[in-house]
Amino acid sequence: MQTIEVDFYGTLVVMVLVLLLGIFIIKRVKFLQDYNIPEPVVGGIIAAIFFLCLYSFGGITLKFDGSLKDPLMLAFFSSIGLLADFASLKKGGKKLVIFLFVISGLLVLQNVVGISVALGLGENPLIGLLGGSVTMSGGHGTGAAWAGEFIKEPYGFSAAYEVAMASATFGLIAGGIIGGPVARYLINKNSLKTPDSNDNDISSLGEYETPHKEKLITQKSFIESLALLAFCLLIGNLVAGLMKSANIGFTLPTFVYCLFTGVILRNVLSSLKIYQVFDREVSVLGNVSLSLFLAFALMTINLWQLVSLALPIFTILVCQVALMAAYAIFVTFRFCGRDYDAAVLAAGHCGFGLGATPTAMVNMQTVTNHYGMSHMAFIIVPLCGAFFIDIVNALVINGFLSFLG
Repeated sequence: MQTIEVDFYGTLVVMVLVLLLGIFIIKRVKFLQDYNIPEPVVGGIIAAIFFLCLYSFGGITLKFDGSLKDPLMLAFFSSIGLLADFASLKKGGKKLVIFLFVISGLLVLQNVVGISVALGLGENPLIGLLGGSVTMSGGHGTGAAWAGEFIKEPYGFSAAYEVAMASATFGLIAGGIIGGPVARYLINKNSLKTPDSNDNDISSLGEYETPHKEKLITQKSFIESLALLAFCLLIGNLVAGLMKSANIGFTLPTFVYCLFTGVILRNVLSSLKIYQVFDREVSVLGNVSLSLFLAFALMTINLWQLVSLALPIFTILVCQVALMAAYAIFVTFRFCGRDYDAAVLAAGHCGFGLGATPTAMVNMQTVTNHYGMSHMAFIIVPLCGAFFIDIVNALVINGFLSFLG
């Protein structure tokens, strides 16, 4: 067996090539486009299979430099915090608060179902947690972040990355599949009054539905946005270190502190009128960071470990899909008003309750293209799915970890 160590520069080149491979394939496979499968997921899985073949048939193991992994992950979550503008909350009103409680309830149920099925199959309950709200409502980014924690002591679950990536990918596909049918079922069953599908005046759409006139990304603005992210990483890591050394019995992963730092920084700067965060630029930096991070996480997963856990993981994920569909129909729709907006919200909830916010947006866009616009849904879902869900999920996961001991 020969081990080849790939240095920082070689690892960076491979990560970028994995992303380019994912982009190349997705452009040519309609199924991957229809279900909004991310480029790093496609490229990373193909790379992992290639490296597995290299190991199995060539006796060669590649050991990549992991020094970029954590900073990229933390940069992504910092960008989520920097994009959280409290002024936007007023637009969602009462329904936003209700929807937040609704999605928080699902987080608890996802973990109850996941852990229960795992224990019933005689497996490590951490598999159930990773197949629960960690990846279902958290997606690939949150799944990878918590997997990094579960690999360490006192958990010592070596297959955490493999389980997280497999679960998140399955959920992403399933979330894109069931969202439209759930909304269609609710609309037809309840004979809901829908807007005229042609009455989509772009002049009345909210900030999450159509882009504003684009501000140019310049060298100066890029450095300013990069400085904000760097500050979030610095403070987030410092606070995480202080909390860990304080030994208070309740700690959260470092990415949560970076996210909180971003939230505070953005809204303090805005309220004092010191600086206005360039949302599009920060979003680009965050998405690039996440893509590179996922490319590394997926291309380095150990597929051999995943094979032995395939049956329990699949069983857990099928139960999660059934739970999501039932919850969207009987809880999300009912508590959010039992109207057309609620049906669109249910479709969006299927998207980020099993996958990610972009999947939720695709689900809602598909429904509204057919039945008519829902302005309220396009305001509420991005706020909850791209920001609030990460904070609440971190607290819920930590609570379940405390319960499991």
